[in-house]
Amino acid sequence: MAFLARKAPSLAAPIGASPAVKHMIYDDQHFAMQNSLAKLIKEKINPNVEQWEKSGNYPAHYVFKMMGQLGVFAANKPPEFGGLGRDFSMSIAIAEQIGSVDCGAIPMSVMVQSDMSTPALAQFGSQFLRDRFLRPSISGDLVSSIAVSEPHAGSDVSAIRTTARKSGSDLIINGSKMWITNGEQADWACVLVNTSSGEKSLHKNKSLVCVPLNLKGVHRSTPLDKMGMKSSDTVQLFFEDVRVPISHIIGEEGRGFTYQMAQFNDERLVTVAVGLLPLQRCINETIQYARERPIFGKTLLDQQYVQFRLAELEAELEATRSLLYRAVLARCQGEDVSMLTAMSKLKIGRLARKVTDQCLQIWGGAGYLNNNRISRAFRDFRIFSIGAGCDEVMMQIIHKTQQKRRC
Repeated sequence: MAFLARKAPSLAAPIGASPAVKHMIYDDQHFAMQNSLAKLIKEKINPNVEQWEKSGNYPAHYVFKMMGQLGVFAANKPPEFGGLGRDFSMSIAIAEQIGSVDCGAIPMSVMVQSDMSTPALAQFGSQFLRDRFLRPSISGDLVSSIAVSEPHAGSDVSAIRTTARKSGSDLIINGSKMWITNGEQADWACVLVNTSSGEKSLHKNKSLVCVPLNLKGVHRSTPLDKMGMKSSDTVQLFFEDVRVPISHIIGEEGRGFTYQMAQFNDERLVTVAVGLLPLQRCINETIQYARERPIFGKTLLDQQYVQFRLAELEAELEATRSLLYRAVLARCQGEDVSMLTAMSKLKIGRLARKVTDQCLQIWGGAGYLNNNRISRAFRDFRIFSIGAGCDEVMMQIIHKTQQKRRC
């Protein structure tokens, strides 16, 4: 592989951020978790990434069990259900380190379970639901999915059409969900459904429901052929008269849209955190390549244009990291961080495109080869501007928040 993996630096002095900055939100327990996770990734995951990427799948139950034993899914979950009981900064510390996996697919898959399908369940779920779904998900014994988007409703969550009609003590679910990460291997899904008809606001007629995926009437498509994130199994889910107890509704019926918006905020922040290390690695490896690549009697790194391009990328990445840490600090202090989250998510999406494109350009033909990690990053991280709310939705959120502040 042209884009060679290099030894990771000590977590006590993380790439791209001074220890003083990191200690603003992390303590010794955060660093201990990162070091343990780094060791697991180096020994058990990265040696297999090439094979898993080629096969278009990876053994989620095997990986999740190792992650569960380490506490990756436990970060800010209740101790009484196997969680660590820490604040959201532990989730961010884990997300940052999970970025050291040699592809984007596995970090995305893991973060679905830790910060997308389980936050509402952990905060609002009944004792029964948390025993049935949360506890084994924290331990890594179950694999979960988040099922919100539909073929016609991506960023516009209010437009979903999947219904859950009451029948005695059950819900009868009909509809389909699209772009379901972990969908081929998942044991259960946190599904957003319409539990009442149009007489209510589209923001008040939805509920989140825990749905076991081995039930009669649940069908999974063959894995979708994606541009990137190759080893992550992504499917379409179909629900045909699927019967689920009403007791599987998370929290209050009709509050699903609100719960999901909160989950989106966490998802967006961990997405930013996951992107920091691989983008920093793209820059660092490109600097090393440019230093060694001769051209016209000098090296690529002697060219002022290359120097300035890489300097600008470094500055923008550091600004994004700082924005994330500001949002996390505010989130941990109970502030509304919707605008800061949208800003962070917008920035990482745009920056992922810029870093991978400009670094690939410096690598030239070597970067265009599929056996080069820079080309994988180019494919994998393009999704950052689309998933968890596209760039345009992030700008809408920022604008709406600005308008409220002016009123």
